Amino acid sequence: MSEVLQKYLPEHAVQPVFELIKANHVHLKIVNERVTRHGDYRKDAQGYHLITVNANLNKYRFMITLIHEIAHLVAFEKYGRFIKPHGDEWKLTFQHLMIPFIRPEIFPNQLLPLIARHFKNPKASSDTDATLSLALKQYDEKESDKSYIFEIPYGSHFRIHNGKVFRKIALRVKRYECMEIASGRLYLFQPNAEVEVVPS
Repeated sequence: MSEVLQKYLPEHAVQPVFELIKANHVHLKIVNERVTRHGDYRKDAQGYHLITVNANLNKYRFMITLIHEIAHLVAFEKYGRFIKPHGDEWKLTFQHLMIPFIRPEIFPNQLLPLIARHFKNPKASSDTDATLSLALKQYDEKESDKSYIFEIPYGSHFRIHNGKVFRKIALRVKRYECMEIASGRLYLFQPNAEVEVVPS
């Protein structure tokens, strides 16, 4: 398992993450990309702790996602199955598990302050922290035909992963209001959503 983890994690995180996996009896499965989530945790009928993480994540996002899912397991075991999935108990557990990894041997210097800030009050997804998410995306293998919504001009038409086409209209607080061309309905997008610009 530790040989597999070397492919997906920062070098100095491999051994301590492997120890976490062993200590919590995690059955880790690295899976093909799912658009809707980076990872998940469930306990199966036999009582096994199953965690899946997308194989396409860069090593820093992979690590945060894996610790996020282990935090679900640990919080449920410690506080019971009836806690909120991303409530205070999970946040506390996630912080506790993540703090030992927030150091320069593991994360690049430009990410450290953003990660430290994020973990003062971790969100259900690191994607909702636009500053951290954009910083993490710098380490992705970026698809050349994709742009971030915040980069494209107002009035531009773009396509998302499911083929639907939208027009970028306005900024509403932290998210962009966009109209679906086919239905005329309005949707809000995170600034770091990856889209494909299409002719209008």
